[in-house]
Order: sequence, then C-alpha cells, then structure tokens
Amino acid sequence: MISIYKTLDESGTLHSTDTIEPGCWVNIVAPSEEDLLLVSKKVGVPLDFLKSALDEEETSRIDIEDNNLLVIVDIPFTEMEDNSLTYDSYPLAIIHTEHSIITVCLKNSKILTDFIDNKVKSFFTFKRSRFILQILYRIASYYLIYLRQIDKKSLMIEQKLHKSMKNKELIQLLSLEKSLVYFSTSLKSNEITLEKMLKLEILQKYPEDQDILEDVIIENKQAIEMANIYSNILSGTMDAFASVISNNLNMVMKLLASITIVMAIPNIIFSSFGMNVAGIPFNANIHAFWITYGIAAVLCLVAIVILRRKGLF
Repeated sequence: MISIYKTLDESGTLHSTDTIEPGCWVNIVAPSEEDLLLVSKKVGVPLDFLKSALDEEETSRIDIEDNNLLVIVDIPFTEMEDNSLTYDSYPLAIIHTEHSIITVCLKNSKILTDFIDNKVKSFFTFKRSRFILQILYRIASYYLIYLRQIDKKSLMIEQKLHKSMKNKELIQLLSLEKSLVYFSTSLKSNEITLEKMLKLEILQKYPEDQDILEDVIIENKQAIEMANIYSNILSGTMDAFASVISNNLNMVMKLLASITIVMAIPNIIFSSFGMNVAGIPFNANIHAFWITYGIAAVLCLVAIVILRRKGLF
C-alpha cells in the first residue's frame, strides 16, 4: 500500500495526494513488488533501498547512494497473540531523497500514524532532515511507553501468580522477558546508527536538528537502561517464583507423606484384629469393635501431634 502526503503551508496541516511531488512524504506499508518498482522509477531510488525494510532480520544501519540516504531503524510493535498483548520490533526504512521522504515498513505503525493524524507538532514534509529526526524521536518515545506497559503488565501477572501458581502466568512472564530482550537488542542497534548520524552533513545544517538528534540519543539510552533494569527484575522474579512453586510442591508432598503415615496406623491395627486366629484381644467383648476404633483413633492423634511438633503436618 502506497500513501502520499504533503504539507502545503506553514500551518502544518497534512494533505493526501495522488502524485509524488517535491516536498512530499511517500509512506509504503507491506508493498508488493510492483509498488516498489513504481516508486523506484518515479523517485529514482535504488530498489535495494526500498526492499531493505522487508526483511524482518534486517539490522539498523545507514547507507548512502546517489544522493539518497537510507536509514534503517528497529521500531516497536504490539500484537495480540492468544488474547494477550505481545511486543516485538520490526525494521523501518527511512529514505531521504533530493525532493522527498520515503518510509517503508512491513506493518502499519502507530509511530507513523501519529504523523498522519497530525498528532506531532511542527511537522512538515518538506523539512526532510527534520522529519527524519522527528520520526526517530517518536520511535524512542514509543519504546519508553511500551517498556512502562511491560513493567505494569509484569506486576499484574506477578499478583496473579501469588494466588494461582499456574504455568500460564509463568509463560506470560517468559513472553514479556523475551520482548525485553528484543527491545534491548533493537535499542542497542539503533544507538550505533544514531551515533553515526551525528557525522552526517545533512544534519549539520541547522543547530536545532543537532539538538533534536542529541535528544533522540538521550531518549534511546534511557530506553536501553530501562529495558536492562526491567529484564533483570523480571528474570529475578521468574527465578524466585520458580523456587516458590518448587517449595510449594515439596510442602504438598510432605503433607501427603504425613497423611499416609497417619492412615497406615489404623490399617495396621484393623489388619491385626481382623486375623482369623485364636487369642485376639477383646475377642469375647461385645464392645470390641469400638475399643479397636478407639485405639486406632488415639494412636492416630498421637502420630498427628508428633508430626506437627516436627513440622511435618
């Protein structure tokens, strides 16, 4: 899908157009081969640049060819999987040409949707270098937002885990830990790319652009620190709860063993009195049945008291 946008004046209002014009923004989402060929011919961008973001394993990097600047960064995504919100990252290609900006991504991102919905202030498609920096700043901001969501979600799951102790909650925590690993890897990869962007001549023209880029680097570093902290906390939490579950299992087994010992006492007594031989105690007593039950009950109570004192019941 190809969408073309352009800000026509200084008011910053974004308008949709049907043709690629100077100063426009071409947003490409999950494109076909024909879409990429069309844009490549009209804008004069290498086809490899347009295809670079279609590989999910593409790493963050910068490339320059024929006055076309390619910036690939990993952006955060949220997806619903098994009625649960999961987090992942996908590459986004930002191509700075002589007359326009092109973005290519496998999926529709909330980061770019915010620009389309005019949620970003001082956004103009004809200010190409500024637009790139605004996208990068938005990416770092969404990483921070999603990291806080992961932290809150892990706390909610932890509270449920206190009560249920089921595998479902542990699997959810494992999924969040995996998301944190993805985020941490993507953020570190983006950090290298952002550091390289400080040396680009395109971003050296305006002091404001340099300030924005420095803010982006600071936000990205903060997100890296948050991801590492949350990952360590989550890893420690999972280890602690795994130990708790194992300890609870030991307690259950100990209780069952104690019950087995107590139940074995009346079984032995009734087996002895049930032998069909002469000389059984209380054989001629009309209350032999209840006397036997009484002896078994007393011995069971004695066994329970002894086991409780030893902490086994």
